[in-house]
Amino acid sequence: QVQLVESGGGLVQAGGSLRLSCAASRSISMFDSMAWYRQAPGNQRELVAVVTYNDETNYADSVKGRFTASKDNAKNTVDLQMNSLKPEDTAVYYCHAATLPDLVRVGLPSSVWGQGTQVTVSS
Repeated sequence: QVQLVESGGGLVQAGGSLRLSCAASRSISMFDSMAWYRQAPGNQRELVAVVTYNDETNYADSVKGRFTASKDNAKNTVDLQMNSLKPEDTAVYYCHAATLPDLVRVGLPSSVWGQGTQVTVSS
């Protein structure tokens, strides 16, 4: 089975930076995409960034130009570099992996979630 473990969260002042890392216990080549989500208390979980199997990236409008997602297939990691942080970025950040459709079709789990890491940005 696959596990995702996030790290790198913490407390920073507005305008500061943090780098989050998601480490997978098995090869990430089995995933169609890796993504970062975030959820603040009382809010729905929000998609922040996606890195596809082909290393294409997509970002939520709220973080474009400030956040950069990247993956390293050799290390089985996906990182999220967060710059120019704002108080509204405060949330628990979760790593997510979506299994390749062909693998889901033969019975593998469709997705995996990490446990999350807290990011707090003070004003």
